[in-house]
Amino acid sequence: MRALADYTLEPGADGAATLALRGPMVVWGVGPMDRKLRELQDKIARVDLAGVECMDTVGAWTAWRVARDHDAEIVGGTPEANKLIEAVKASAGKGDIRPERGSLVERVPEAVGTLVTGMAQGTLASIAFLGTIIMAIGTVIRHPRRFRTKALVHQIELVGVSSLGIIGLMSFLIGIVVAQQGAVQLQQFGAEIYTINLTGRLCMRELGVLMTAIMVAGRSGSAFAAQIGTMKLTEEVDAMRTIGVSPVEALVLPRLLAAVLMMPLLGFYSTVVAVIGGAFVGNFALDIPFWTFLSRIQEVVPLHDVWVGLVKAPVFGLIIGLAGCYNGMQVKANAEEVGLRTTAAVVMAIFMVIVLDAFFAVFFTKVGWA
Repeated sequence: MRALADYTLEPGADGAATLALRGPMVVWGVGPMDRKLRELQDKIARVDLAGVECMDTVGAWTAWRVARDHDAEIVGGTPEANKLIEAVKASAGKGDIRPERGSLVERVPEAVGTLVTGMAQGTLASIAFLGTIIMAIGTVIRHPRRFRTKALVHQIELVGVSSLGIIGLMSFLIGIVVAQQGAVQLQQFGAEIYTINLTGRLCMRELGVLMTAIMVAGRSGSAFAAQIGTMKLTEEVDAMRTIGVSPVEALVLPRLLAAVLMMPLLGFYSTVVAVIGGAFVGNFALDIPFWTFLSRIQEVVPLHDVWVGLVKAPVFGLIIGLAGCYNGMQVKANAEEVGLRTTAAVVMAIFMVIVLDAFFAVFFTKVGWA
């Protein structure tokens, strides 16, 4: 066991004691002694370093602080110890070591410039990531055996099958809310029968696929980022590259393809459940028989509304998969960045889904699918 630094008090003829330090005055040896020195109430005239075996800056600062607090002189030190103490003494009076804060005029342009530069770098990194995915797709097409079918099936289970319960519950409740609130407003004009039109078209065209995309982004997109980010942090991705396995082919493509394939199915499932929720409200609150509500849906909802939802769904799935995998592959530093990138993946995916949904709304209106 290593010896720790210690001290003794030697009384002087003038009533002032000499503090004799001994042992290793280094960072791992001065801790217990430092606490005792802070509680000393005796009058000290001298700090004797003759018994010190070795000293670093922590030990030098401790000796100098005791001498400063008791207005004592330091004696018996080696030339090296005296140099350390002088260096500590010279730097101790410099006060605040934080960098000087610039003026508002300087800080605002600097912050804006940093933000713009970061956005530009992020855009370039996204384009590079997309190019890597395209190259990986080309490689898999040329060499089909390299595609990991088991990984795809596993991701389909995680993205699609495992989310049926929560998406079904969410869609059922959304259908109830849309039908109930629509009926309340339409009853003012005696047109509550048009609740069927409102529920059917809104769920088929917009809410079914949009809310499913938001749910998948929060559930699966975040999982993609967290899983790949953790693998980056534990150097599993680097190990895959070392043994000649492409991380994009092994990790990104199965997740991306699973999101693209499952979003149309989940979107259609969500729409059907939402319509059933609306029929449930119609049966109990509007005196519209359940099966009448469903059969009326077939008459009032044009077929192109179904196609609008099915066309948007795979695009939303692609955006969610890209956002999750891209942010996961950008993890570099520590576990905190995994959380930050996971949050960024969800926010990015939901934002892009809503932007694209607005674009699709205008586009389909222009082409006559209003």
